Amino acid sequence: MKSVFRGRAVSRLASVVTAAVAALTVSVVVVPTAAAQDGPRVVGVRDLSPTHSVVDVYSPAMDKVVSNDVLRPRGGGAAPTLYLLNGALGNEDGVGWINNSGAVGFFADKAVNVVLPIGGRLSFYTDWLADDALIGRNKWQTYLTAELPAVMDRHLGSTRRNAVAGVSMSGGPALDLAVQAPGLYRAAASLSGCPASSHPLAQAAISVMIGGALTNPFAMWGVPGAPGWTQHDPAQNAHRLRGTAVYAASASGMPGPVDDIPAGSLFPVGGAAVEAMVNVCTGLFADAVRAAGVPATISMRDHGSHSWALFEDELRDAWYSTIAPALGTR
Repeated sequence: MKSVFRGRAVSRLASVVTAAVAALTVSVVVVPTAAAQDGPRVVGVRDLSPTHSVVDVYSPAMDKVVSNDVLRPRGGGAAPTLYLLNGALGNEDGVGWINNSGAVGFFADKAVNVVLPIGGRLSFYTDWLADDALIGRNKWQTYLTAELPAVMDRHLGSTRRNAVAGVSMSGGPALDLAVQAPGLYRAAASLSGCPASSHPLAQAAISVMIGGALTNPFAMWGVPGAPGWTQHDPAQNAHRLRGTAVYAASASGMPGPVDDIPAGSLFPVGGAAVEAMVNVCTGLFADAVRAAGVPATISMRDHGSHSWALFEDELRDAWYSTIAPALGTR
């Protein structure tokens, strides 16, 4: 069911920010750097199965090697590519699409390459204004738009038709990448993310989330209210998504059957709070694309908390309704 939260929902956002931040913030993980080399390129490949490998790519923008899970279609051949971003910790802690969802099985019979970067914890997959003392240099927008696609096109022999999708922390940034790199992605999807990052309460939540991990949140886009927050807000730049197939999904935060919560489990307070927050963001984004006259598929469910079962269901819906048709595949 589709719905849009307003006044009452926005006021509720203030009460869930603290719980949402607590649910998403964890300890620091340090990623090793690489020696400088000329140009982005593949520096290592580890085959885990005939269709699943880990491809290491050197990023000049960040001067380090980034590992990427890569799923290829059975039988090989040229195929389009979906860049599927992980959540808050970028799968650095082993929590992500590969280990916590059925994504590998879902894409097993799909004619598409799926590239899942590992890394980017709390980076919002953007180019930060300044380096951070703990997590170093974040130039993820450059890596994902100017470095990785060209490298993967060569490595995979792709059709050069691309799409991008993100979940939770990376949901809004997936749409922002499509804004910042027009023409690169035929489709972009936010799955339980916040595609309205310049809203005052969203700015507060994001700043506290990053700062809670002892990282400087103002090194990203500046202090709340600085131009970078608006420049990287998909809702504020909805008109720039015209020509891209757009999908955004979220739920109310109230757990439901989609979450597949075992009987007798405690109420998922953290997941409910986070999902309620991103649901407000998705509603604001829905209004923005509607006002801009940009076609978009918006799914706002009455039930669903911030769970991998929900994310997986949203991914399936995004694939069949938006991503696969835009890529011309199945």
